[in-house]
Amino acid sequence: MPATQALGKPGITETVRAGWGWFLALGIVLVIGGSLAILLPVASTLATSLFLGAILFVGGVFQIIHAFQVKTWGGFFWDLIVGIVQLAGGIIVYMNPFAGAVTLTVLIAAVFFAQGVTQTFLAFKVRPHDGWGWLLASGLIAVIVAVMLMMRFPAASVTAPGILAGISILFSGFSYVMIALAARRLTA
Repeated sequence: MPATQALGKPGITETVRAGWGWFLALGIVLVIGGSLAILLPVASTLATSLFLGAILFVGGVFQIIHAFQVKTWGGFFWDLIVGIVQLAGGIIVYMNPFAGAVTLTVLIAAVFFAQGVTQTFLAFKVRPHDGWGWLLASGLIAVIVAVMLMMRFPAASVTAPGILAGISILFSGFSYVMIALAARRLTA
């Protein structure tokens, strides 16, 4: 018997079964939100940049406060510099969210490129094993996506972050819907 059931608390499965409707509702809201982000990529990119700017600003303020609260730890100068950079970056992104989108697009392209290259090398490393071709395909697709983002740069920076965020939200929503439907089948 799981420890949570021994303590009188319901287990995860029972909780999901009992609240499957809430999981379904959350999934539907996320599917709608993700779809809107994909359909309105400029608006979702702008929102993503504004949110990133706000996070950087707040993080920078707290980093600066932290630096002055623990001055004696030996990392004061670097702590303060990081806080100032975050604060300035947050202000810049918030004042010009499309500049933040451009930076975000370059970062996304760099991550896809690095992921693709490492997956390609890994595929050749594990080549005799089943599935190595899928790993190779995944790596090559990531490299192609990175190149496509950079070839359409800076035009892609207006839509790419919003579309990618939308895809992530959409798939998250689908996962909650699938969990809810599986739980519903178990209760029926």
